[in-house]
Amino acid sequence: MSMHIVRELPHPSEIKAAHPLSQELIDIKAERDKETAKIFTGESDKFLLIIGPCSADNEDSVLDYITRLRELQEKVSDKIFMIPRIYTGKPRTTGDGYKGMLHQPDPAAMPDLKSGIIAVRNLHMRALAETGFSSADEMLYPENFSYLDDLLSYIAIGARSVENQQHRLVSSGVSIPVGMKNPTGGDISVMMNSITAAQHPHAFIYRGCEVRSDGNPYAHAILRGYVNDRGQSFPNYHFEDLNRLAATYAEKGLKNPALVVDTNHSNSGKQYLEQPRIAKEILHSMRHSSEVKKLVKGLMIESYIEDGSQKIGENIYGKSITDPCLGWEKTEKLVLEIADQL
Repeated sequence: MSMHIVRELPHPSEIKAAHPLSQELIDIKAERDKETAKIFTGESDKFLLIIGPCSADNEDSVLDYITRLRELQEKVSDKIFMIPRIYTGKPRTTGDGYKGMLHQPDPAAMPDLKSGIIAVRNLHMRALAETGFSSADEMLYPENFSYLDDLLSYIAIGARSVENQQHRLVSSGVSIPVGMKNPTGGDISVMMNSITAAQHPHAFIYRGCEVRSDGNPYAHAILRGYVNDRGQSFPNYHFEDLNRLAATYAEKGLKNPALVVDTNHSNSGKQYLEQPRIAKEILHSMRHSSEVKKLVKGLMIESYIEDGSQKIGENIYGKSITDPCLGWEKTEKLVLEIADQL
């Protein structure tokens, strides 16, 4: 074999015992989980914003950003419910490049996965303790979810993972909303099959154990645009796309039909400054159709302190080292405009 064991990693129970949550933080997260669930069942008409950096690359700047987000949340709390993006594992199209804090707590250093596990848990814990925000993360590696399952209020399954059996089965055993992205090629049926699988109970192997899941009634769709066979990006956030998805949901008979629209990625063609325009178009579509309004629960927005992105080593505080993000001033303006239009 060309794969070599470096060391055995601690079990999630060991990491949680070494880095435990206080009862106060457990209660805060439980309340946020309840409020999030009500958005997906329709009991709450608050609009969900899953918002934050493309990747959580630096603990200080991420916490600075989330602290600003908390102040903004207080201004719009009657209409908007925010879940910060703290994405600690990053999928890479070719497999190369920075794979997130889980792999490299220091983006300029060599991978160190044991330190990474502790770093990502501490970052999510600090966000909860210092701002009262339980966060969202991408479930890039299903077996790693157990290190954070007591901290997260939202999970995304990425466009490259949505067809994977293990992602679908683990999602069926999760008690919080799981958003299934359409695959990079844009096939909506793949996303719908993934939602169906996640909403059903299953028996499967997880972390060396035989487990059974109850099914996740909060599994739902995320539209993120798609790429054609020539590598060109195309959006799927227009009124016709949202209307078609509402009709597809009606045919499937799934629980809690719901959609979160990703305003970046292929929907913007990675033109991050298009995100405010896209967000407003989606709100416009919601005003034109009661079915679309009922389906769309919120938006996913890539935002950080500074506009754009940078290369690793440039060390510009609060600027993304992966996909370019909307800077803070533009983010604040957009959130206040969304609240005004709801």
